[in-house]
Amino acid sequence: MASIIDIKLPGTIAKVFGLPNGDVSRQQRKVLKKLLKKARFTEFGQKYEFDKILLSKDIERAYQQSVPIHDYNKIYNEWWKKTLDGVPDVTWPGKIEYYALSSGTSEASSKYIPVTKDLLRSNTINYLKQLISVFTYQEANKKSLRKSFLIIGGATDLQKSDKGWYAGDLSGILAKKRPFWFQTFYKPGGRIAALRDWNEKLNEIVEHARDWDIGYIVGVPAWCQMCMEMIIERYNLKNIHEIWPNFGVFVHGGVAFQPYKKSFERLLGKPIVYVENYLSSEGFIGYKMREHAQGMQLITDNNIFFEFIPFDSNNFDADGNLLPNAKAVLINEIEEEKEYAILLSTNAGTWRYLIGDTIRFLDTRRCELIITGRTKHFLSLVGEHLSVENMNRAIEEANNHFNISIPEYTVTGFPYKNYFAHKWYIATDDPVDPQELLTFIDNTLKSINDDYATERASALKDVFIEILPEEKFLKFMELRGKLGSQNKFPRVMKGNLLQSWDKFLSTGKI
Repeated sequence: MASIIDIKLPGTIAKVFGLPNGDVSRQQRKVLKKLLKKARFTEFGQKYEFDKILLSKDIERAYQQSVPIHDYNKIYNEWWKKTLDGVPDVTWPGKIEYYALSSGTSEASSKYIPVTKDLLRSNTINYLKQLISVFTYQEANKKSLRKSFLIIGGATDLQKSDKGWYAGDLSGILAKKRPFWFQTFYKPGGRIAALRDWNEKLNEIVEHARDWDIGYIVGVPAWCQMCMEMIIERYNLKNIHEIWPNFGVFVHGGVAFQPYKKSFERLLGKPIVYVENYLSSEGFIGYKMREHAQGMQLITDNNIFFEFIPFDSNNFDADGNLLPNAKAVLINEIEEEKEYAILLSTNAGTWRYLIGDTIRFLDTRRCELIITGRTKHFLSLVGEHLSVENMNRAIEEANNHFNISIPEYTVTGFPYKNYFAHKWYIATDDPVDPQELLTFIDNTLKSINDDYATERASALKDVFIEILPEEKFLKFMELRGKLGSQNKFPRVMKGNLLQSWDKFLSTGKI
């Protein structure tokens, strides 16, 4: 049987192996020019005079001065809303045929993110680049790349509107639009992939698991782990390699992998290679290109122009909202170990768009970064500046210290006895003393976050914990209609979401 690596790949792709080619500033300038030229006759391009920007000596600065920063509500209400009515040439040439439905982790209603043919083409190229990069990994089992790919994602059975466009999970759109030659290697196949009921989909995968020779799995860690656990239980196995001996590569994204790694590796019979990618509804932002890299490398030459807003009090308020005079820097101005919110301009008609992620560069020369959290998913009641990255690290160390698995957690902050407090909700089915676990997490956070340590000695008077079965977290997601591979449990609870969580814990309803 032929394998995916026997397919003749485009020559331009085969040249790319993990180091930025040339000057990334020049690459980014070229990307910006290409985007502006393509969109200059759209409504957006005409309003913000893309033709004039293209004539500027400093095209990046002219672009920043002319085009405002957009969050979803701003760009949707002013621009994207028109495209849902079938209006063409709004922010990108032509009509929008697909929309990725995205609600992040806190918003109640779905966002409609345009997905153009140009974006799908860019994503396909980046998928192939990522696949090729794995061949440079010394520890990768090359045999696994000749086997089938299991992609655990959203339903490919998309919703069709009366205007002719389709909407659904991004993973479903990508699966539906993958090249014809890929279908030979793709599992679980079209019929199962189209299923909307997440439990039904998992059960179907389990039933067919013994018929497949899986070498490569792609998906969000929590749902891939759940699927493998179900397979192991169904066939009375010791580990997943007893049924898929060639499984050697796991491509993951969407959430930090550290909290899941220990419980994930319990399911394995031998080591595998982990490849993190940074794929959002708005575009394929980056992936781990070097075998032992600590972070993912930005894709700087494929139709995404990046800007970065320092995530500090000069640019964001205490709730993570962008301030009116926020300033963005370019890729040649970034600093290592500094936190930024990321802006994208893409070939799907997103312009200076705040996607809500915060990142930190580990290596500016290679443009390697890690995702540290979300602009609105952090705790800083009194200046403790507790990021999701801090929380993930504390959970990972707790997993190792107590030899337990904590697949999910969330944290909230509240006034307490004239001061303030945090409360952790921890999902684990393993036995552990709650107070010992809380003390360990608290001490770990003090050791890695000076601001947290300072505030714990003053205004942040106490920390509480409640340990719950993992099933509780899954049930909450199910009741919110967010059970599935595209949805992530919020790491920080605030506002209406916190009220729903409190009601759920007390009544079982939301």
